[in-house]
Amino acid sequence: MRTDQVRALPKVLLHDHLDGGLRAATVLELAREQGYADLPADTVEGLQRWFRDSADSGSLERYLETFAHTVGVMQTEPALRRVARECVLDLADDGVVYAEVRYAPEQHLTQGLTLDEVVQAVTAGFAEGMSQARAGGSTIVVTTILTAMRHAARSREIAELAVRHRDAGVVGFDIAGAEAGFPPSRHLDAFEYLRRECFRFTIHAGEGFGLPSIWEALQWCGAERLGHGVRIVDDMTLDGVPVTEVGTPFAAWTDEQVASVRLGRLASYVRDRRIPLEMCPSSNLQTGAAAGVAEHPVTLLERLRFRVTLNTDNRLMSGTSMTREMELLVREAGWELPDLRRVTVDAIKSAFLPYPRRRAVIDEVILPGYARVAGDVPASSRGSGPR
Repeated sequence: MRTDQVRALPKVLLHDHLDGGLRAATVLELAREQGYADLPADTVEGLQRWFRDSADSGSLERYLETFAHTVGVMQTEPALRRVARECVLDLADDGVVYAEVRYAPEQHLTQGLTLDEVVQAVTAGFAEGMSQARAGGSTIVVTTILTAMRHAARSREIAELAVRHRDAGVVGFDIAGAEAGFPPSRHLDAFEYLRRECFRFTIHAGEGFGLPSIWEALQWCGAERLGHGVRIVDDMTLDGVPVTEVGTPFAAWTDEQVASVRLGRLASYVRDRRIPLEMCPSSNLQTGAAAGVAEHPVTLLERLRFRVTLNTDNRLMSGTSMTREMELLVREAGWELPDLRRVTVDAIKSAFLPYPRRRAVIDEVILPGYARVAGDVPASSRGSGPR
């Protein structure tokens, strides 16, 4: 598949951080306007390079340190509106038709904004971006997931904030940050509150920490989706050997190998319950959760028919987009058009939208959009799955 064909595909994005997707030029301009003097570079190219190099440490904790500078310039209402507006426009340009963008309101209070004012500013920016995209001929819907930081103690407060804004574009809640030492069960009161309010939530789990993080997120906290969840493969074996120790990239596995994988009880639970996995390949490579695209578990999980979704995580830090994530899987893991369509449909099925709206996106946008591109893809390039 060509780049223009992949770019033309309608895309659904469930895991994208607002403070991880700024344009480098915007970071530089906001820093100059605000007198923020801590940037590590003073040119757009230098700043882009610094973010990528710093994020390529192989450590989740080091990766998270890069956000100090993006968050640092997102402390005013105009800055938040601008960043949110540009986020929508960048996603629309990439072919995204529906996105859930997340951010942590508690990180944007240093210049006097209240939590509600932060949410209102971002919501206004998203609305401006959607209107501007529509005027330019692109239809995109962007909703919000509010995030609480797992190392802090404000999760119940942020959960209440999310519910308070549920009729103004906030569709979900999340906890994020370093996993090791900060289990999701520390925030159990927030999740119990959300369940009582019939509110939707996902939890970052199974990236920087393993199966216990996933188990707690699901069985203690009741997560509907898993942010990343890549370590679920730790609960799988092939001929008695952990699949992560087989030594062959997952993208090169035969049908016979895939069919012979044995799932542990937790992995079986995740697949059987159709719990969505918010996979972010490029980001996972940077944080050390996978060694390469061909080795990334997303291909094995997709072939085992887990509910896999494809996401960007942090577009600035990873220098990525949905088009790039799809292209990497096509080029390095053998994915084909039906595989991309399947994960896109699974993504909208897993969105925190009312069922009729999800169904409409599938019937009116995704399937027709893929059919149009399929007409431009040679029949030999439309195989049934990655090999």
